Amino acid sequence: MRPEILFALFKPITTLKGIGARTGALIEKLAGPHVIDLVWHLPSDVIDRRHSPKIADAQPDTIATMEVRVTKHYAPHNKRQPYKITVMDDTGAMSLVFFRGRADYLNKTLPENEIRVISGKLERFGDGLQMTHPDYIVTQAEAETVQRVEPVYPLTAGVSLKILGKAITAAVAVTQELPEWLDKPLVAREKWPTWHQAIVNAHTPEDISDIDPTTLPRRRLAYDELLSNQLALAIVRKQMKRLKGHPLVGDDTLRNKVLDALPFKMTNAQNFAIGEIDGDLKSSNRMLRLLQGDVGSGKTVVALMTMLSAVEAGGQAALMAPTEILARQHMESLTTLCEAAGIQPVLLTGRERGKPREAILSQLETGAARLIIGTHALFQDDVAFKNLRVAVIDEQHRFGVHQRLTLANKGKAVDMLVMTATPIPRTLMLTAYGDMDVSRLMEKPPGRQPIKTVLISNDRMDEVVSAVSRAQKSGARVYWVCPLIEESEVSDMAAAEDRYDHLKSIFGKRVGLVHGRMKAADKDAAMQAFKSGEMDILVATTVIEVGVDVPEASIMVIEHAERFGLAQLHQLRGRIGRGAEKSTCLLMHTGHLGEVAKARLKTMRETDDGFVIAERDLELRGAGELLGTRQSGLPTFKLADLALHGDLLQMARDDAELILLNDPELQSERGQALRTLLYIFERDSSIKNLRSG
Repeated sequence: MRPEILFALFKPITTLKGIGARTGALIEKLAGPHVIDLVWHLPSDVIDRRHSPKIADAQPDTIATMEVRVTKHYAPHNKRQPYKITVMDDTGAMSLVFFRGRADYLNKTLPENEIRVISGKLERFGDGLQMTHPDYIVTQAEAETVQRVEPVYPLTAGVSLKILGKAITAAVAVTQELPEWLDKPLVAREKWPTWHQAIVNAHTPEDISDIDPTTLPRRRLAYDELLSNQLALAIVRKQMKRLKGHPLVGDDTLRNKVLDALPFKMTNAQNFAIGEIDGDLKSSNRMLRLLQGDVGSGKTVVALMTMLSAVEAGGQAALMAPTEILARQHMESLTTLCEAAGIQPVLLTGRERGKPREAILSQLETGAARLIIGTHALFQDDVAFKNLRVAVIDEQHRFGVHQRLTLANKGKAVDMLVMTATPIPRTLMLTAYGDMDVSRLMEKPPGRQPIKTVLISNDRMDEVVSAVSRAQKSGARVYWVCPLIEESEVSDMAAAEDRYDHLKSIFGKRVGLVHGRMKAADKDAAMQAFKSGEMDILVATTVIEVGVDVPEASIMVIEHAERFGLAQLHQLRGRIGRGAEKSTCLLMHTGHLGEVAKARLKTMRETDDGFVIAERDLELRGAGELLGTRQSGLPTFKLADLALHGDLLQMARDDAELILLNDPELQSERGQALRTLLYIFERDSSIKNLRSG
């Protein structure tokens, strides 16, 4: 149960003074529903109002706080004209301008012949200066209420900076000093303030430099958040290790048959990963392992060997893919190898209904089906296994820590292997998979062809089409990727449908189209037609980043490559280079590229190592963009920026492990404080996993 000391922080934001239901709903959409969410909403800029010039010395396009005397009001003759007020000091005069200003309000606020303190942005108008809608208008006695250095927060439509600032100030006022959960020597070494001091300092910057993520208050808060993440993962990991498994030992009969049927020799990386997995399976503890490999590194074969161990030991194994097309691809690629071992895999997706589905469910329940491939359909309540021993999740779209355990609940002491095809930067991997052991496939199987990557301007479209025509006549198959489905009024990016029409006018029926808005059946049909050779050119959006393997595809054209992230470009490029032919990837770009775009495309040209590319992607785009666009499902952070706070992550991981080693149930004085930390960052479920909570 959340400690009483935090109750006020988890009240609705509408409990704050001045925040009604309408404003509360807007702020909730921006920051979150609780007072604590406003505390986490840190400034992104500052307004410095300390500049207080005389009118004669004031400069346009600056923010100034000035003491002036009101001399005359000029009410407009019609609504389209602004209300103007002349003010002056002993050096000159200037105007205050109000659009749709109410005369009664302005006469009360700015009475003639009285002195007022105003603050706002100065502008040049004609020969003089003016200030439009001053941010502050106060009396001399109220001058101290003008916030000389004002934090600027990210806003949303309908919420002004003044309203949001007041709400956040009220939220910060609710905070109080909490028991210290950090190791005192660490705090002393890093010269960090307390949690409460860090919060107050972060919201009261004195200068633009105070909002830098590397300042001491912000690093302290980032570390708090990362520690809560790593501690929560460590608790889950500990719980998994605590759950006793059943040692699973196969006799290698089925494995050896598959090895004999393989058209290639296993890489050292594959053999090493299988060795690590076998060690897990033979242990009395349950396996929870991440298999991370680049495009074409041979993860599927490693997964098959893992599943065969379960079958050899008399159990069942399941492989779950996030999409039907991927499930069917796994079914196709594994069937031949399974048949060599005398096993017939079973497929279960949302498409199987009625009697066919009932027949499959019966096979699962009786144990007749020993190796099962499927989608989320494997999660459903009516799916029962006789003896599920190994679950493999092909985790293309990243399940959460607790979600990925759902399939494991379909059996007793199920060993779990999670696969990811997208190389993930080490810092992101630790925050997402800190509860798991990790095996990385850093080699590619022999026979994988290197891909030549060429950068070419969009202006040379005719040359690209001619090159594609020559390749097509020689039997090549071509992926042509566009970033949009339809032409946008606000974008000059090529649309897939328009490019399809253009190429179809040149190549006729040999051109296909696939995009995310198509029905699944139509999408599958287009991809299958491309694979079978009925089509030579497949125009597509990024839906092909995960799709059917076509070894004959040797050319990839990507329009407006500068608009894609590195990880996505790498995944797309990985669609080719799977056959015997030399492959080429053409990255088409606008003529004038920014520095980041140049660096991104240069990286693609220089390396095909997905792990190097992932780290570079994080460095160039920052964790926020990377998490938001390419790694949906990885944890997002309110205070920590992994591109800037990566050094704190390993510290937090080591700290979390040491904490649980010395205080497994967080019962010590520091342990109780750490429970508060977990509650602050809403890791309540982790606390429930402790033996006493």
